[in-house]
Amino acid sequence: MSNYLFFIIIILMLCGCDSIRQSSPLSQGSWRAEITMQNQQLPFNFEVDSKGDSQVIYLINGKERLAVNEIKYFGDSVKIYMPFFDCEIVGTTTGSKLEGVYIKRFPDREYRLPLVAVLGKTHRFGGELSTPIANLSDKWEVNFIEENGDSSKAVGIFNQDGNNLTGTFLTTTGDYRFLAGNVDGNNLNLSCFDGEHAFLFKATIEEDTTLAGTFWSGNSYNVKWTARKNPQAALPNPDSLTFLKEGYDRISFAFPNLNGDPVRLSDDKYKGKVVIVQMLGSWCPNCMDETAFLSKYYKTNADKPIAIIGLAYERNPEFAEAKKRLDKMKSRFDIDYDLLIAGTYNKAAAAATLPMLNSVLAFPTTIFIDKAGRVRKIHTGFNGPGTGIYYEKFVEEFNTFIDKLLAEEAPKQ
Repeated sequence: MSNYLFFIIIILMLCGCDSIRQSSPLSQGSWRAEITMQNQQLPFNFEVDSKGDSQVIYLINGKERLAVNEIKYFGDSVKIYMPFFDCEIVGTTTGSKLEGVYIKRFPDREYRLPLVAVLGKTHRFGGELSTPIANLSDKWEVNFIEENGDSSKAVGIFNQDGNNLTGTFLTTTGDYRFLAGNVDGNNLNLSCFDGEHAFLFKATIEEDTTLAGTFWSGNSYNVKWTARKNPQAALPNPDSLTFLKEGYDRISFAFPNLNGDPVRLSDDKYKGKVVIVQMLGSWCPNCMDETAFLSKYYKTNADKPIAIIGLAYERNPEFAEAKKRLDKMKSRFDIDYDLLIAGTYNKAAAAATLPMLNSVLAFPTTIFIDKAGRVRKIHTGFNGPGTGIYYEKFVEEFNTFIDKLLAEEAPKQ
């Protein structure tokens, strides 16, 4: 009898766990979340939808809808794995509320930030908003000011519709992707959460043409920032920042592909072709934007003598871990071009793998090589879709330059 009762108890326990698991998935609809970081609340929005028999979450930042489809339930708990970023959200859910933590991992450490999300909320910042004292739609000359007094330049691009505000910041190393928020009276509020980035910008509007505020990122980084409206604001030419050292007109390398086989730029498969070398990392959202563009471009121009080689510089130095991240990225963006594991994400270490370059300032950095194997241009950073006309300008210049290289005669072998 005791064995029979024990068996019944086990069955009831298992049924109970399945009941909890089935009764508490995240409900479909619009959600609003807040991450607590550095005594600030970073808000973001997401939607939960179904895709066949599974769920998909769309992280929403302005026009961006970033799909997250790896969601696992354990009892009344849920784990949401960010696509190819080494980050996740872990918490408990009642179906209409999620309480937990956002976890961001590095090879040697991790940090955790409290997170709460509620179903049915569609606003981002605040509830009742005051009438904006100014329209911020324009270009802004921006200074980010470190605690030690060092500063760096950026260009702010804002689009305001009533209280709603979207935009981004252009820097010499790339853009801040899609930012969304509002203007509340004399206050600017912008945020972004894409799994890898947790960005929060606040500022006070002064005399309609100046801004002064703070930028918070992740668990510890924050800087002051100021901005002045300037339709002529601009950054240095991204094609002039990284260049070949004196005496070089080409690069060379040999790195393993995802199967561990060595691949060289001098291999026959690249000879007589226009070659685009993309220095990237699976951890890098700007690289994600460029990869989406390059993957589509490569498929569209498959009949032309063009090759693309992605040199990956990963956070984890172990080949197996790097491969796992890159396999996810390859699948996500349906990449047909070669991906090689070139090193780690430290910029100085990356530069050492290509000693012909003066430096590596940013990921991505893109190297354009003609049919004769000569480097013709090196582009630092990437202006992604969140930059609007700047992205359109990049695409136009990219196509024009590649067409020019394609029109040139290939050297006789």
